[in-house]
Amino acid sequence: MSGAVPRIVIADDDDDIRGLMVIAAKRAGVEVAAAVDNGRAALDALLAEDVDLAVLDISMPALNGVEVAEAVRAQRPRTRILMVSASVQLLTDHGVVAEQSDGFIVKPFSPRVLSERIRQMLGIEATA
Repeated sequence: MSGAVPRIVIADDDDDIRGLMVIAAKRAGVEVAAAVDNGRAALDALLAEDVDLAVLDISMPALNGVEVAEAVRAQRPRTRILMVSASVQLLTDHGVVAEQSDGFIVKPFSPRVLSERIRQMLGIEATA
């Protein structure tokens, strides 16, 4: 990434998990453009903002993470996508890992692990 601070959108319908994701993102050194609780709001934020990464839960109301990822891929192909699910089975059943996302993380996760994954996906050097 060049000099600009990377921007991300976080989407998870669980308030506590979404809060942990925001903490992890801030630890990673990125700006949270939006942290929302449903797929429709995530898609709206991703299409309205200049965003580098979307962190999407698969199971959300309005639109699920897979539907959001497909729409983002069609309209903003440079936006990286990190899918999150409590079920590895859900991730593989949807084929989303290979086809619609750049990576995935399984719940439960530690904010440290998510922070590292965000930095890795955006090419941000870890600070000591």
